[in-house]
Order: sequence, then structure tokens, then C-alpha cells
Amino acid sequence: MTIRTARQDRGQHFRPRIHCFKKLEAIVVEMQDQKSGVKGSEQKLNVSTIPHVISGKDVIAWIVNKMKNTAEEALAFGTMLVAYGYIYPLQNHKKLVMCNDESLYRFQTPYFWPTQKWVAEDSDYAIYLAKRNIRKKGMLEPYEQAHYNHLHELLNHKWDFIVMQATEQYKAGKERKKPDRVVFDCQERAYWIVNRPPRRTHSAMDVGPERLIDPNTDEKISFDQHRRMNIFYQQAIMRSKVKSSVSLGALLKYTTTYKNHDPFLAPCLPSNPWLTDNDTYWTLNMRRVDVPTKMRVERWSFSFFELLSDLRGRDDFKVFLKKEFSGENLAFWEAAEELKGGTASSMSTKAETIFKTFLTPGAPRWINIDGRTMGLTVKGLDHPHRYVLEAAQTHVFLLMKKDTFFRYLKSPVYKEIQKKAMNPESHNFSPSQLEQNAQNRGPGIHPIILWQQEEEEKAKVAAASAPIDVKAMMSKIDRKK
Repeated sequence: MTIRTARQDRGQHFRPRIHCFKKLEAIVVEMQDQKSGVKGSEQKLNVSTIPHVISGKDVIAWIVNKMKNTAEEALAFGTMLVAYGYIYPLQNHKKLVMCNDESLYRFQTPYFWPTQKWVAEDSDYAIYLAKRNIRKKGMLEPYEQAHYNHLHELLNHKWDFIVMQATEQYKAGKERKKPDRVVFDCQERAYWIVNRPPRRTHSAMDVGPERLIDPNTDEKISFDQHRRMNIFYQQAIMRSKVKSSVSLGALLKYTTTYKNHDPFLAPCLPSNPWLTDNDTYWTLNMRRVDVPTKMRVERWSFSFFELLSDLRGRDDFKVFLKKEFSGENLAFWEAAEELKGGTASSMSTKAETIFKTFLTPGAPRWINIDGRTMGLTVKGLDHPHRYVLEAAQTHVFLLMKKDTFFRYLKSPVYKEIQKKAMNPESHNFSPSQLEQNAQNRGPGIHPIILWQQEEEEKAKVAAASAPIDVKAMMSKIDRKK
């Protein structure tokens, strides 16, 4: 089970910082050298003797001597080591700064260094706080008590397990020698003060825009922010969840399906225009060609969206719908798409025309949609905009996807285009031919020219499919006579 974190990840795996951490760790290792490092000694803390204790004055002197810099720079560098948790204070554990005096410090064990692969999770922190609560008999510090209460509410479903783990760790700790137990407690406390600091305090592990700017200012949330947060959480609760196995299966299926159609994963036929400077591939795969390639026709069967995205596939789908006398659904879908990309000045007129052509009762190309969708569409037409027909368009799209699309794939129209589709042979260019192709490389067809050609074709199709006025035709014939 994935445990939610009460506070953001403090940057253990923030990749740009890893190089910086590696340099700091190399210096810390050098500091601990028995011959040339910082000299440590045993010190009595309360009633326990702590080994390998160093003073802040000795650390600053070592940094000045090693790096040949000023005392101020050495103090800033020493504070950085403390802030990142490589050195921790023994007397004032919440004050993560290096003092140039007799203050006592110890080197942190490498297990708690920021570059370790394990992340500070809420379950681990809850076990630590529960263990500390047992040892202190409920006398936690205020910020620890606040974290403890929050985690108890958050992890209530597994709190018995957390308390059991904390109890076992507490019993195992009592079997250690007292100096070892005190040292481990200090190390653990130093780690959590870096990764779970008190609220409204700076932390060196904070990264990105979430970093606190002014820890002394009170966080004020307006009523509108509360309302937005409430809406966001309601939507998050209602959002459908998908198992990772289902997501990975869908990703694998998609990759397997489209693998041979990706020019970076599979060879292009007849040749890759980016490598050979030969534009035959573009010519064979123009938006509207008489005979498409087999790869292109195969892609239409992947999904209904792929079929409609390809203008050549859409034309073939229109032929099928015309034979079934059900072309009004696709015509409405195309009209709604044209409305989305139209000009603002013609938006109202186009929306009204589409409504009268397809949605009004008794319309010449009436389509069947449910009452709820019709109500939303009629209400939106009071103030028309680009997406006023979105609900009706989605309804029609799903109808065609569930029924018409699968009948098209089994129809003679699709099987016939599969037979006619060409399978171009691969072009194998020699180095001299590739050089010649590069020299003869010309500019491609401008997108505006392609758009103009498509508009002319649309106008011709519209003129051909327009209703014929028989009286006007007869009058013209009579005049010629």
C-alpha cells in the first residue's frame, strides 16, 4: 500500500543536487580521517559519555586550513553541512547552524545521509514518534506532538502495526549500552529534524516552488481558496482510480500496436525523408491521395479517432455511410469541428445553421440525440460559443464509435481499400545518391497552399452535393432551344 506523505519529499532524489551532495560527502569523509581530519574526543553529556565528539571551533579551523578561505566562508560552509544533516549538534538539536565556539557536534552516520536511496516516509516517522512517545511517557515537544496527532489520524488504519514496531524497537534499544543508545537516539533525532522540521521553518531539503519564503508570516487562506480546495478534493475523491497493472497493460498494448508505425522505431517505406532527403514518403502519405499505403489503411483500424484524424480515411468512411444512408452523423461531427476553428464573427450564424440543419425537429439531416444532451445544447445556443455543440458532438462520436465504426471495418468498402492499398518497396540509396538528394533538396509545399487546395476541394464537393433546382434547369434548356 502506498503511504501518503504529510510533507513533500525533501529532495533526497532531486537529481541536480546529487552532484553537490557527493562533493559534500567527500569532504565529510576527509574530515573523519584519523590522521588529517578533525580531532574528536569523548565528552560527558548529562550523565552519559559520548565518543567522537567535535567542537564547532575545530571544524571551522579545519575548513579554513583545508580550503584556504576566510572564517566567514568556513562558517557558512559548516552551517551547510549541519543543515543537510552531515553534522548534527548535541546540545541544541533544533538549531541547525555551525557555531564558531565550544559547541559540541558529531558526524552523522552514512546511513542517514541525503543521498541514500530510501525516502523518509510517514510510516517511518510515525514509528519514530511513537517510540519517542513511549520513552518520554507522552512528553513530546509541541511540534512533534502536532505531527504525532496528524499521523495518528492519517495512518489510523495501520496504527496498531506502527505502535507494535515502535515497542519492539524500544525494547531492542534498551538492550544496548547506554552510550550507544544515546548516540543512536541523537542520530535518529538529527535525521528527522532535517527531514521533518517544525512547521513554518526553513529546511535545506526544500526544493522547487514549494520552498517557504518567509517562515515568520502566518499563512492566510481566503474564502475563495477554501472553496477551490474543497472543489478540488471533491473531484479527487470522485475521480476513478486505475490499478498500475491495468495502466501498464494498456501502455504495453499501445506500444505494441503503434511500434511499426513510428518512424523512429521502425523503417519508413519507401525511405526515411529525414535521412535520405527523398520526399516520396510525403507524396505517398499526403492528406488526400487516391491510393493510400497499407500501413496507413491498417492504422485506421486502430481506433475511430485515428480514422477521423486521417482525411483520406474519413473520405472512405463517408463512402460507407453513403451506402448505408446514414451520413448525417459524420456531417454533424464535421460541422461542429468547423465551428470550433471558425472566426468569432461567424460563430453565431454557423451555430444557428448547424442547429437548423441537424437538431431541429423535422430538420433536413436530423440526427437522434438524447433529451438531456438536447437540453444542454439548446440552453447553450442562447449565448453561442465555439464549444456550444460539444455535448452533442461527443454523443454522436460515441454512437459512431460503438456501432458504425465496427461495421465499417467488416464492410466490403474497407476490405476493398485494403486490397487496393499499395506497399511501396524500400529505397536503398548509395552514398553518392544521398549526396545528390541533398543537393537537389527543394522546399516542401507550403501549409497555406495545402489548405487552399483542401478548401477548393471542399467547395467542389459542396457544389456537387447541393440540391438541384429542376425549374431553373428547365428554364435554361428552354432558352438554349
